[in-house]
Amino acid sequence: MIKKLVKINLNIGLEARPVAQLVQLANQYKCEIHMEIETKNVNAKSIMGMMTLGLDNGEEITVSADGEDEQKAMETMVKYLNGK
Repeated sequence: MIKKLVKINLNIGLEARPVAQLVQLANQYKCEIHMEIETKNVNAKSIMGMMTLGLDNGEEITVSADGEDEQKAMETMVKYLNGK
């Protein structure tokens, strides 16, 4: 398992469309991917779970990945959240 603290760098934050794109990216990987902020920890492959986080630009979130393709999944999630 790997974890990383990531600062969100998306102009519009994680509203409906960016969340949907993030969930699609997460679902490309076999590993488990979770996003955590304060006391909330959700499955990044769940659009409803991700929407409950209500994340904005500039916030920091902990991303964790656990499984056979965790390294590549982490790279993809960090790249997306950094707006690249």
